[in-house]
Amino acid sequence: MGQMGDLLVRLYDLPEMAAEARVIAAGITLRRALPPERHVVTAWVRHHFGEDWVSEVKMAMSQQPVTCWLAVRDGELLGFACHDATAKGFFGPTGVAETARGRGIGEALLITTLRGMREAGYAYAVIGDPGPVEFYQKRLDALLIPGSSPGLYKGMLHSPKPA
Repeated sequence: MGQMGDLLVRLYDLPEMAAEARVIAAGITLRRALPPERHVVTAWVRHHFGEDWVSEVKMAMSQQPVTCWLAVRDGELLGFACHDATAKGFFGPTGVAETARGRGIGEALLITTLRGMREAGYAYAVIGDPGPVEFYQKRLDALLIPGSSPGLYKGMLHSPKPA
């Protein structure tokens, strides 16, 4: 987890992101996950990002409608983004396979998921304790929430690291 704190994003003022069109033009589909895909998505997240995110993805996959979005090309999962997984109004977790990074997939998933939050009635989103703070501030004019570190995650238990 980062040390800066949470970020606040205005969903009513989302920017256009060229990455979304680039990703779609490259044959990548951005879509809401389907409940029957839960085992596939959670196995992929476990493999690429670890057990802690699996719990959040399971929560997002258990809601109706599902609050997990996917980037898929030719039946291959390349990345995911969730909202309302840790808390209502929170964006994340999100990740892109290491082999698929640098193509704008993360940025496209970000804007797709935030648009989904706006359509669900949220005016603001919280990005909880993000790692790449500059990524979000540059793309979304996100504001640091004062006093939000460690915030919601204070005292959170983690899976033991493999020996």
